[in-house]
Amino acid sequence: MTTGLDRFGALLTGATPDRVPIVCNLLDQGAGELGVSLKHYYSSGDLVAEGQVRLREKYGYDTLLGMFYSALEAEVLGCRNIVYADDGPPNVGHLAIGRPEDIGKLHVPDDLNDHPRFRQLTHCIRMLKQESQGRWPVLGVVTASFSLPSMLMGIGQWMDLFLNGDIQLRDRLLELCSQFCSRQITALREAGADLIVYVDPVASATFITPAKFRELALPWVIRDLEDPGPAGVVFFNGGGKINPILADLKEHTGIGAYYLNPYDDIAEARNILGPQALIAAAINDIRLIDWSPQEIDREVEGIMQAGKRAGGFAFGTLLMPFRIPEPNIRALVDAAIKHGSYGDGLP
Repeated sequence: MTTGLDRFGALLTGATPDRVPIVCNLLDQGAGELGVSLKHYYSSGDLVAEGQVRLREKYGYDTLLGMFYSALEAEVLGCRNIVYADDGPPNVGHLAIGRPEDIGKLHVPDDLNDHPRFRQLTHCIRMLKQESQGRWPVLGVVTASFSLPSMLMGIGQWMDLFLNGDIQLRDRLLELCSQFCSRQITALREAGADLIVYVDPVASATFITPAKFRELALPWVIRDLEDPGPAGVVFFNGGGKINPILADLKEHTGIGAYYLNPYDDIAEARNILGPQALIAAAINDIRLIDWSPQEIDREVEGIMQAGKRAGGFAFGTLLMPFRIPEPNIRALVDAAIKHGSYGDGLP
């Protein structure tokens, strides 16, 4: 049996796998598989690992996702209230930084596993690694230092600080967030994550100009990866456009894999990155809630054709909403398997 790790391994060595690897980012759906509430599900690394294993076996994609929810990082850094919904991801219900003076009180644990919620996360990754038995890459996910403050103080306050605020205060906050990001990458790798998805939505070309990216965000990408190193890191803009900043990332960071936005052009990304980088292109999974199976098939076919022509390509989703109907998830993966085959003569 050809496994997900075989397929990614082929791409990383310049070979052609049997088909395009499929990354399917299902999170909260794991609670449904186990018949438990989201709050109960995310209370246990064992439950999340079991949910992820069941989801991968049910739909047949190529990765295991070692992630709870983004707001967990805010919890580790002082958020005292997480809001749970019935049909969506848990979210921040308390800002760890309510006023500028709170930045000085921010504490980054030396050992992130001292925090009980983070300990459950690394336990989950160890369980996934054990269950994988070398067949399916386990993904760990971290938020970049430049984007993490939006969860700690709100996106409005963060944009005001980094665009117009006190530079020393801004840089102190970024230093702490970078320290947290680097320690998190190391901890997730130690737990068994094969790839680290480095998420930086505020640095995307959807939020700031390429000039502002070079001035404000890029130095912190470099800093975040300085100690842990860029090996196995996948740069993901979290839904924002990435092509306008790819050249800078390629030149300065050493990152070898990039996750495109649904509105980024795959051929353009390949021209910018050259032949060596791995590219993952994402479908607009918000539309998966309403698209028909036929519409999903056509959309996947178009992405696959462009990706296979570009080469070094994986097919992916963003974070798939809880409300995507199960038949549409099946239609997505079935279409990706059908159109991702390299037996059709495309390079």
